[in-house]
Amino acid sequence: MKPFLILQLRKNDAASDGEYQAFLKYGGLTESEVQRIRMEIDALPVINLDDYSGVIVGGGPWNVSDHDKDTKQREAEAWLFELLRNIVTKDKPYLGACYGFGALTVARLGEVAKGRYQENAGAVTIELTNEGTEDPLLKNLPQNFKAIVGHKEACQSLPKKAVWLASSETCPYQMYRIGNNVYATQFHPELDGEGAATRIDVYKHAGYFPPEEAEELKSKLRKEALTVPMEILRRFIQNYR
Repeated sequence: MKPFLILQLRKNDAASDGEYQAFLKYGGLTESEVQRIRMEIDALPVINLDDYSGVIVGGGPWNVSDHDKDTKQREAEAWLFELLRNIVTKDKPYLGACYGFGALTVARLGEVAKGRYQENAGAVTIELTNEGTEDPLLKNLPQNFKAIVGHKEACQSLPKKAVWLASSETCPYQMYRIGNNVYATQFHPELDGEGAATRIDVYKHAGYFPPEEAEELKSKLRKEALTVPMEILRRFIQNYR
């Protein structure tokens, strides 16, 4: 099979490696079946989408709505947004999580901003829309399920022609699809309780939650029964591998 392209942006090695291993584990992938690019440190090559089964973009500390960005972020986003426009035009398989959700939204002229719909790190209940229950990737999954979130910015309006698939009480736009094969989730489909504990340690003072609540938050998330988000990731890989 053609490899999946995994694009990351976490400067911290523990957080980056943990995310990468989670994509492999819950996607049912081996390292030989993927190409990994850390956009924050790696050279950004010319990408021929026909060489890949699909593209996955993870989360991280960058915000697409920030005005004050360093040179690397600006360069990476220019490269990524062009890639995303190409993905949508060709309707190539894509799964963008958290930052990957915001990047796709902005690349397709939706609105992402701070001040409304952001969510502190934690587990929330995701609810599928009517369109979500009929989506090929989500069909026959529970209409309500828990997933881990944590984001300082949020989608305020979906891109044109996006199909709204899922919401939460605090953030209406949790998942959408463009065309037949382009998906974005505000929640993390790869993140379990142990992975969340690692990120809580890494980002303790990054503004995703009150630092004094870190240990309590880790304990809560380790107890969460999280299965549906990982099933979404697994299905995405199986559908396109």
